[in-house]
Amino acid sequence: MRRALAGAVMSGLLASGGANPAQAEVSHRILSFSELEGWEEDDHAAALAVFLETCPDLPDPEWQALCALATQAPAARPFFELLFRPVLIGGEAPALFTGYYEPELDGSRQRTARFRYPLYRPPGDLPPDGLWYSRAEIEDGRLMEGRGLEIAWVDDPVELFFLQIQGSGRIRLAEGGVLRVGYGGTNGHPYRSIGAELVRRGVLGAHEVSAEAIRAWVRRNPEEGAALLRHNPSYVFFREIEGVPPDRGPLGAMNRSVTPLRSIAVDPAFTPLGAPVWIETAGLEPMRRLMVAQDTGSAIRGAQRADIFFGTGEEAGRRAGRVRDPGRMVVLLPIQKAYALAPGG
Repeated sequence: MRRALAGAVMSGLLASGGANPAQAEVSHRILSFSELEGWEEDDHAAALAVFLETCPDLPDPEWQALCALATQAPAARPFFELLFRPVLIGGEAPALFTGYYEPELDGSRQRTARFRYPLYRPPGDLPPDGLWYSRAEIEDGRLMEGRGLEIAWVDDPVELFFLQIQGSGRIRLAEGGVLRVGYGGTNGHPYRSIGAELVRRGVLGAHEVSAEAIRAWVRRNPEEGAALLRHNPSYVFFREIEGVPPDRGPLGAMNRSVTPLRSIAVDPAFTPLGAPVWIETAGLEPMRRLMVAQDTGSAIRGAQRADIFFGTGEEAGRRAGRVRDPGRMVVLLPIQKAYALAPGG
């Protein structure tokens, strides 16, 4: 999906047949459920419902057996406590939690004086692995002219930039209706943070960086702002998303809708997609809740790294943009898998 999830749909399910080399390089420690702060107070039934969204897609027999039991409407908290073990993976340093959301933009299927910033489909000559043209070259327009790759046009280049960072969103069409778009590909250039660039220039302090602060600066400084956006050479192409009901979230890496405040993006080298994950975050909006790993992202790397999905629209975006919190994440694994990773218990 987005900034962090620009590479979301490029990752498939993590094979869960045992530890991989990345896992072998970090510590694994089995905890008791009593060590999970706030565990007893959470809504375990809500987490179980989200787990059921994606567990049928898990290929491993142990996960499939748990999924079959989950479909029988068990009492949620005993289900997790009896059939899983909490495993702290790489917990020597605090976790880093960020947030993401599904933007809503105003747009049109036709280019007009107002709607003149295009969302493009992937070009046919886009290499599957390797570099294509940079953001600056693509946005110049001449490269893309006459190729018929425009999905829609929007009225705000800054919001389009953040749509690319998020990787999916909704376009409210001037003709009526809503168009949903999702990640369709990338030009292969590495993502370069414009927030970090503003800090490097001394424009913002590190503690001041947020999506809202970046938007405000770019709009106050239109010429410099346009150049700043092109400081990030990475460019995301989109695809139209059909068949997802309006009341459901965008599709995550498992090709299922993600759920506000119950779905997270993780690094599947350490956390299996589809696994329940207990999170404990600090910050302005502390959380103690059971999530499900249903998404990935190009900036989500490491055992103690997660992106929390906050929902759709402007308010969700404000909440997500404020999150850069420490804490701890603990993966719930089937008992045999937990003890295979941490044989000492």
